[in-house]
Amino acid sequence: MAVEEQRTGSRVSRPEIRLVRRGFTDPAQAVRLLAGPGLEGLADDPVLLDALGATADPDLALLGLARLLEGADETERHTLRDTLTTSKPLRDRLLGVLGASTALADHLARHPHDWHALVTFELRDMHPGPEDFRRALRQGMAAHTAGSRADALRVAYRRCLLAIAARDLTGTTDLAQTAAELADLAGATLQTALELAAEEDPEAAGACRLAVIGMGKCGGRELNYVSDVDVIFVAEPQEGVDEHEALKAATRLAAALTRLCADTTGEGTIWPVDANLRPEGRNGPLVRTLASHQAYYQRWAKTWEFQALLKARPVAGDAELGAAYLAALEPMVWQAAARENFVTDVQQMRRRVIDSIPVTELDRQLKLGPGGLRDVEFSVQLLQLVHGRTDPALRSGNTLEALAALSRGGYVGRADAASLDAAYRFLRSLEHRIQLHRLRRTHLMPTGQEDLRRLARSLAPLINDDTRADPVAALQREWKRHAVEVRRLHEKLFYRPLLDAVAELPTGATGLTPDAARARLEALGYADPAAALRHLTALASGVSRKAAIQRTLLPVLLGWFADSADPDAGLLNFRQVSDALGRTPWYLRLLRDESAAAEQLARVLSAGRLAPDLLLRAPEAVAMLGDPQGLAPRGRPALEQEILAAVGRADSAAAAVAAARSVRRRELFRTAAADVLGRLGDDPAEALDAAGEALTALNAATLQGALRACTAAWEARNGDLPTRIAVIAMGRFGGRELGYGSDADVLFVHEPWLGSLEQDAARAAQAVCHELRTLLSGPSTEPPLVVDADLRPEGRNGPLVRTLASYTAYYRRWSHAWESQALLRAEPVAGDPELGERFRQLIDPLRYPGAGVPERDVVEIRRIKARIEAERLPRGADPTTHTKIGRGGLADVEWTVQLLQLQHGHELPALRTTRTRPALAAAAAAGLIGAEDAAVLDAAWVLASRVRSAVMLVRGRPGDSFPGDARELAGVARYLGYGAGHSGELVDDYRRTTRRARAVVERLFYG
Repeated sequence: MAVEEQRTGSRVSRPEIRLVRRGFTDPAQAVRLLAGPGLEGLADDPVLLDALGATADPDLALLGLARLLEGADETERHTLRDTLTTSKPLRDRLLGVLGASTALADHLARHPHDWHALVTFELRDMHPGPEDFRRALRQGMAAHTAGSRADALRVAYRRCLLAIAARDLTGTTDLAQTAAELADLAGATLQTALELAAEEDPEAAGACRLAVIGMGKCGGRELNYVSDVDVIFVAEPQEGVDEHEALKAATRLAAALTRLCADTTGEGTIWPVDANLRPEGRNGPLVRTLASHQAYYQRWAKTWEFQALLKARPVAGDAELGAAYLAALEPMVWQAAARENFVTDVQQMRRRVIDSIPVTELDRQLKLGPGGLRDVEFSVQLLQLVHGRTDPALRSGNTLEALAALSRGGYVGRADAASLDAAYRFLRSLEHRIQLHRLRRTHLMPTGQEDLRRLARSLAPLINDDTRADPVAALQREWKRHAVEVRRLHEKLFYRPLLDAVAELPTGATGLTPDAARARLEALGYADPAAALRHLTALASGVSRKAAIQRTLLPVLLGWFADSADPDAGLLNFRQVSDALGRTPWYLRLLRDESAAAEQLARVLSAGRLAPDLLLRAPEAVAMLGDPQGLAPRGRPALEQEILAAVGRADSAAAAVAAARSVRRRELFRTAAADVLGRLGDDPAEALDAAGEALTALNAATLQGALRACTAAWEARNGDLPTRIAVIAMGRFGGRELGYGSDADVLFVHEPWLGSLEQDAARAAQAVCHELRTLLSGPSTEPPLVVDADLRPEGRNGPLVRTLASYTAYYRRWSHAWESQALLRAEPVAGDPELGERFRQLIDPLRYPGAGVPERDVVEIRRIKARIEAERLPRGADPTTHTKIGRGGLADVEWTVQLLQLQHGHELPALRTTRTRPALAAAAAAGLIGAEDAAVLDAAWVLASRVRSAVMLVRGRPGDSFPGDARELAGVARYLGYGAGHSGELVDDYRRTTRRARAVVERLFYG
């Protein structure tokens, strides 16, 4: 159908129709330009129009050509027109540049004669090197007589850049050659700038030898069109010159070089010279001697600094000194993987990259985003550091060369290497085209349709899709395809070859030897690589369906384990769970089809001992991870209903309590897994409260079921129980603040039924409660629930169970201040609810005395607290890190809050709670404690409680102090939100938080 309307609504002429068909988007402007100065007579030239239509942006190419012809003199214009119409190579190169880069079009408009660069030496020699570029820069500077020598250098640089871009855009060179030429041009520019600096300061040049070491992409000969050029300066004094004076001279030369390249003038900046990769970064001296560099790297350098040295290459200055620098430092690079903190440093590097990406740019980042260039480079460099120790063939600073060497050596499968190579070339080409448009440093995909259309047309030969119908959509599909492939291979590269090494798979994937496999596991953080290989062999060997699925899962699982504090434990636990459930169809199907379930399992299995130990006793609990609501805490009604039903089906008290303990073990895993995975709340205090509620509800339901079972067993032997029993929770149990390692502190109270003898009732209650405690804490495959009744009247010397009347008489005559304090956290949790409520009414006047607390009782409470601090701290324990009794720990905060409750609870109903944090908040709201002091105490209590929970989760047994083992401490730190290598920060933060809390306690509690 004929084109009838432009976007403006006007009728379209026949010439405009021809232009639209050739890809012009603004044919009216194109017609005007073709009729303008310099282009007259070319409007009907189909060869020129076709060439314009083949460019990335025909409108941009025509506009640039018109500006070039307009700026040229008559002779130059005539020569250029003749060449355009008679020389296809020149026409394609020039129009290709003009259609892709407004920045280079601007340069040609200012310097029309520079179009000759497209037919001079750079094109005759298809592989120019540093010397060719140095000669071209000098010739270009000699031809540019206007302005300063710095301006002449900039003009000459752009002239060389024009030639590189022309070959790139016409497909004469591939990505690797283009990037190498850009790096060589950068080296030649640095050399020329250094020579200019030496001419300006001959005294400095005569005092020192200065070498410029290219780093990053410049060093690796894989530079972008627009990039900071990373360098390191190394200098030595000339014979007879003092070292200090020589370094001052070298610093002047280095600063002058940097200024010549980076200063902005009318001709623009070449690029910034970045020397921040030098020892000590921007805080270190700009120039050092070779000996100083050696001393720094031997003593102080971090792993990332050795990784940066992978790409070090002398690019300018004294060649002999540059070679000496490489010879001195290269051996250190290939020992970096053996450093003690190698894995930690690598993980920190990965996190720094991820954290540096603004959220708004994450989906547009070609370099740092998921599936971006940095993923490829990081993968290749890490494999080089691990295996390059023993294989010199891997020691290349160029990403694509190193990837090819890894493939030839069998460290990466051939198909994977080819796929990664293709993805890297596409992503770098895309990055090049984006930067080339305005010669600006960016790694973001544009969002405008015109920019995307230009990119798509420019990259059409690299897109495995038909770009004619919708070039933008084709580009987006190709980009996403490569990004997904990079993400997949980034996860796979480290781990798949490990499986190939142990699983006796067909040859062709990799040739990783057992020694190389152990080296890779060790570098990834596995403390016992030999054991890890045995586990992999057991999991992945064979031809069964189970082994095949495991081989699919393990590459990703191994990566998740490696990101944890204890990869060895994660892999071992996974093997044990798989051994138990490997023949269960739903288990492998769950992990294969539900990636979230597999990741959650990996995180749980490698987060410590408690959750895996609970899971290994009944591996079918893995099914919870596949249910979106599977880890949601269950309330007490649902728990109690299930436990009582299980108890009712048992034929003995022992079997009934065992069933209750089995439910408790499964629910403990549910809570622990949800906690480890951060499913209990985003705020740490919120998550702590949720865990305390869940554990309290679980223990209360378990006690209720055990009491029902022991009562039924007694009645089966003796007839109806002559009394009713209530269980009163105390301590953290009563406060609904239980941790994973907490005992269940309780009081037992009973009341004989009317007509029953008190002596018979007491014996029956004693028997039931004793059996309950024995069955809940006895040896079993299920975790014990220790029921501690030591807070009862007269402690261990008093009867286990008392009547309500006996409690009344005791508290009236014999009760001490500390007992009133302990009763602040008493809460009925099981047994007869009416009896439990009457016990609450009995103790309320004791814990909330109407006249307040007598001064003598306050003095007694303070004395007891001081005695506990002095006598109860375990031998050798650090009082600054003991979470319970130590400075600013749980006891400090709880005793301070409880004293306020004893003193003011009778007049302030909000203080009448068994929970610490609500009581503290009520005290602050009532003005009994300042808001800032309350916040300090709350932060210390929350942190100390979380540390105790973390210790139990990581070690599998309770503890009140930070673990001494480094891996366990790292696990505690991970649970508390600290990254790898930051365990020391956790301890420092804890000491700082509790020190502030102790200051508040000294003032408020001790007065």
